[in-house]
Amino acid sequence: MKPHELNHLQSVSSPSLSPDAQRCVVSVTRPDFDADAYVGQLWELAVPGGDARRLTRGFRDTVPQHSPDGTSIGFLRAEPGGKPQLMIVDSRGGEPHRLTDQKMGVGAFTWSPDSSKIAFTSRVPDHGRYGTVDGVGPGLEDPRLITTFKYRMNGLGYTRDKRAQIFVLAVPDLDAEPFVAPAGRATEAAAKAAGADSDPQSHQDAAKGFPTARQLTAADADHNEPVFSRDGQRILFTSALHPDADATLYTNIYSMAVDGSDVVQLTNRGAGTRVGCNRPVESLDGNWLFFLGSDLSEDGLDFLARNTALYVAPANSPDEARAITDAETVDLGEVGDIVPRGADSVLVFNRTRGRGTLLEVSAEGSVTTLVDGELIVTGAAAARDIVVAAYTDPTTMGEVAVVSGGALSALTDLSSNLRAQTTVVTSVEETFTASDGYGVHGWVLEPEGEGPHPVLLNVHGGPFAQYGWGYFDEAQVYVDAGYAVVMCNPRGAAGYGQEHGRVIKAAMGTVDLLDVLGFLEGALEKYPALDRERLGVMGGSYGGYLTAWTISQDHRFTAAVVERGYLDPPSFVGSSDIGWFFSDAYTGSDPEQVRAQNPFAHVDKVETPTFVVHSEEDLRCPLEQAQRYYTALKLRGVPTELLVFPGETHELSRTGSPWHRRQRFDHILRWWATYLPTAQNQPS
Repeated sequence: MKPHELNHLQSVSSPSLSPDAQRCVVSVTRPDFDADAYVGQLWELAVPGGDARRLTRGFRDTVPQHSPDGTSIGFLRAEPGGKPQLMIVDSRGGEPHRLTDQKMGVGAFTWSPDSSKIAFTSRVPDHGRYGTVDGVGPGLEDPRLITTFKYRMNGLGYTRDKRAQIFVLAVPDLDAEPFVAPAGRATEAAAKAAGADSDPQSHQDAAKGFPTARQLTAADADHNEPVFSRDGQRILFTSALHPDADATLYTNIYSMAVDGSDVVQLTNRGAGTRVGCNRPVESLDGNWLFFLGSDLSEDGLDFLARNTALYVAPANSPDEARAITDAETVDLGEVGDIVPRGADSVLVFNRTRGRGTLLEVSAEGSVTTLVDGELIVTGAAAARDIVVAAYTDPTTMGEVAVVSGGALSALTDLSSNLRAQTTVVTSVEETFTASDGYGVHGWVLEPEGEGPHPVLLNVHGGPFAQYGWGYFDEAQVYVDAGYAVVMCNPRGAAGYGQEHGRVIKAAMGTVDLLDVLGFLEGALEKYPALDRERLGVMGGSYGGYLTAWTISQDHRFTAAVVERGYLDPPSFVGSSDIGWFFSDAYTGSDPEQVRAQNPFAHVDKVETPTFVVHSEEDLRCPLEQAQRYYTALKLRGVPTELLVFPGETHELSRTGSPWHRRQRFDHILRWWATYLPTAQNQPS
C-alpha cells in the first residue's frame, strides 16, 4: 500500500443483530482525502447470507444498535466539523430522525428493554467554557484553578470542566406527524407557553423538534457506559465517585433508578484489593451481573501489565462478585466489550499471542472458544442461536461473518478494493531466541524481488500492547516501498501472560531490548534476502522509547525514527496526562535507577541519524519530550529532524486526519529514502 491509498482502508464497526437474527447492521467508515475526515454510513446485511444495502447516507454514521423490539435502529451521526448526535431510523429504512442537540455531542447510548427510552452520555461544559457564552472564545475564558492529579486526557483536553453525564429521553413515534418549526406569531406563543422558569436546554430542544433529554447525573466525575437492567427499572453505569478517586485508578459500577435517584455503589464496597470495573451488563435472564475488571492491588494504583478478567455476581448480591476467567492467561482488555448471549452466558474477546479470539463464558465459569485463528475479532452480536462477528486479518481491515462451528462464513468483502488496488503482503509468523534464551514471538514481511532488502525493525507502543494478525497499514506501506519489516512482541507486551508483561517493571530497556535485537538477529539469520548491513529501527510511544534507548546502546542501525516517544521519565511526571503514576510504575522512583532506563540521560551516546516525529496536542507523551530530545541530538551534531503535526494527538498514526496520516507516511518514507534507499523509494 502507498500513502495515497489510505482511502481504501474500510473499517467495520461492531455488528448489531435484529432480534429475529435475520438482519445485521454495521457502520463502514474510511479516510476520505477530499473531506479530510472519516466518512461512513450504515449497511444492512442479510443473515445468514445474501444482499447488502446502504441503509443511511450521512456524512459519518456510526455505532448502530437495534431496538429490542426490532422496529428501529439507533446510531450516531456527525456532520462535517460537527459533534455526533443521536439518531433513530425505522429498521425497514426511511428518513432518520434526530433526537439530540448536545453541544459537545453524544457518547455511548443504550436502549431500554421495552424500546421506549434511550439513555446516553454527553459531556456537559461549565458555563463560560467551550463557547457557552457568545464572544468568549478559548483564549478569553477564565483561568483554570488546578488542585487535582487528574485534569487532562489525551484527545480530550481538560476534563473537569466538561464532565460526562448520563441523560435519558423518551423515544418518539416515527410515524407521528413531522415537526414543523413555529414561525411569526406562533414563535411568541411558544415562548410564553414555555415560561421564564423552564429549563433552557429543554426549551431549546422543544423549539427544534427534539424530545426532551433529562440529565440524570451531575457529580464532579465522568459517568460512562450506561445500560438498563433487564427489568428496565434501573440504569447501571461506571464512574469514580469514591473519596480517593483522584489518587487511584479504579472505577466502580453503580446503579440508579431511571429518574436518577437512589444511586447505589455495587463494586469495591469492602476492604482489600481494588478492581478497575467497566462494561456492566446483566444476563438475558436478569439473574447475573457481568463486568470486566483488572486487579489494581489494595492501593488502587498497580495497573502495570494487569490482564482484564470477566467477573460475575448474582444481580441481587453484587458483593459476591468473583473473577471467572484466569487473569494470568486470559486478557479481555483489548476490545473490552461484553455481549449477552444465552440466558446466563456472555461473549468476550481475548487477546493472546497476536490473535483476538471470541469466547463464550457462562455464569458458572465454563469457557467455550467460538472463533480462533490468524485473525483478531473486533466485535460481535448474538440473537437466538446466531452469532455474527467483525474481524480483521492480514489481508482485510474489517469484515463481518456468521460464526458457526468455530468457522466464519463471510457476509461482506469490504477489502476487495484494497486487495485489488494495492499490494498486500502476508506476514510470516516466527519465534526467535533472545541472547538469554527467551523465545520471542513476532512476524516478518518481505518485499517482492530477490534482495538484499534493507530492514526496518518496528517496535510497538504500550508497552502492554501487541502486534498481531490484523491488517497493519504501517507494515504494508513500508514493505511496498521495498523494505523488509520485522516486528515482535518483546517482554513487556500483552498477550503472553501477566508475568511476560510485568518483567520490565523498573527494568525498561533491559530484557525488552534483548528481545527485539534477538528477534532481529533471528530474522537476519533465517532470511537470506534481508540486508544485515542496512538496518533501520522505528517505533511510537513506548516504541519511541525503546527506539531511542536502542540507538543509545547499539550502533548497528543506519538511521532511526522516534515517534511520540516516552523519552525522559523525570519530565514526563507532571507534563503527561498519566505521568503522575506511569513513570513510577515503569521506571521506579530511585533517581539512579531511573537514569539507568532513561533515553534522555544517555542521549550523548547516540550516533544514529534520527527523525523525531510528534504532535502538538499529544498529552500522553507531551511535545516537550520530542523538542528536548531533538535539541539534544542537534547540539551534539547528530543528523536529526523534527516533524510536528498541528492539531493532532497521541493517536495521529491511527485516527489523525487523513491528510496528516498521508503526510506522515510521506515524510517517513522520505527519511528512509535518504538513509536506506530502495529501488521503490529513492530520494526525490
